[in-house]
Amino acid sequence: MFRFSLTSLSSHRLRTLLSMLGIAIGVTAVVMMGSIGEGTRRYVLAQFTQFGTNIIAINPGKTETFGIPGVMGGTQHKLTIEDSEALRRIEGVRAVVPLSMGLGRVEANGRGRSVPINGVTSEVPAVWKFAVGQGVFIPEGDASRRTSVAVLGPRVKRELFGDKNPLGEFVRVSGHRMRVIGVMAPKGQLLGFDIDDAVYISVATAMQIFNQDELIEIDLIFDEGLDPERVANRIRAVLTARHNGHEDFTVTTQAAMLETFDKVLSAITIGLGAIAAISLLVGGIGILTTMWIAVSERTGEIGLLKAIGSTSGQIKGIFLIEAALLSGLGGTAGLLLGMGLTDLSRALFAGLPIHMPPLLAFLALSVSIITGLISGVLPASRAAAMLPLEALHAE
Repeated sequence: MFRFSLTSLSSHRLRTLLSMLGIAIGVTAVVMMGSIGEGTRRYVLAQFTQFGTNIIAINPGKTETFGIPGVMGGTQHKLTIEDSEALRRIEGVRAVVPLSMGLGRVEANGRGRSVPINGVTSEVPAVWKFAVGQGVFIPEGDASRRTSVAVLGPRVKRELFGDKNPLGEFVRVSGHRMRVIGVMAPKGQLLGFDIDDAVYISVATAMQIFNQDELIEIDLIFDEGLDPERVANRIRAVLTARHNGHEDFTVTTQAAMLETFDKVLSAITIGLGAIAAISLLVGGIGILTTMWIAVSERTGEIGLLKAIGSTSGQIKGIFLIEAALLSGLGGTAGLLLGMGLTDLSRALFAGLPIHMPPLLAFLALSVSIITGLISGVLPASRAAAMLPLEALHAE
């Protein structure tokens, strides 16, 4: 039966190749779209795990995900530097960074540009996993005390000072004169945002410059091995007590954030695969059409086979094997093409997040074969239902 089916397909090579092409294109689309989706998911998760898994963020405003001050927060009490100092006393908390942020112009040597200004404390290297490339970071001290020192991101340093050593030089940050005491080591980008293109000053100074009376965020890290939710509950208890019993803030653990991102990005990956699977459906319709025409053309052959003793099950099996061969060979070709295009894309576009898991390849090939079999059921049933005498008479 297998040889018989293979001979039938090879006798109509052009039609067979066109039917296989439809399935091949579908499998290629599924592999490519699924690989891009999975690669993007891994890329985003890797970007955030570089900060460690023992980090917690507190934002003003009570929301289910992230607090956004003034828009969705609806906070009754503002997050303050004093709140961050209170969190520092929680058991297991190792370091705390109160954050104030704004966009300001930085000028030096007759050059200037607008960059993000981060108001932070000395514990940024520990909490954010940032390293200092030259000099030192903002020195330890009272977080509520204003200072006149700045630490430049490597891109800002390069554009303002070139190859010159900036340590000890003065810059103007939003009109305020500050001495450069350090330059951060290159960190790269986070989801398209250039982390190296920023300036770091003390949080109290930033709040004064940008006329802010609350923090945008408080980040902290806790001892490894502690349960993140238990630490988060301690944070809620401390801040709720300080805010007169109101939980008007949002505590987000790194684990919860990664879980949310993983769910969203996995759904996107599945969606991309489902969109690409439409091509498989079109390929299945092509096989259905090809097999239906084949049954009509081979009516006499079917009648002869039945007349010499072939059963209805054998007749159905022949056409199902043909459908499986069409979809299987087409799916294999599509899989190889998809893998080749994936490797080519990775080589041509080094920054493109693309990854093809083995399970995706297996599923794409399996679905293509199942699609072919389903498409072949109706023509095979039609062939099996033919009566020998009527089939021969039609011929």
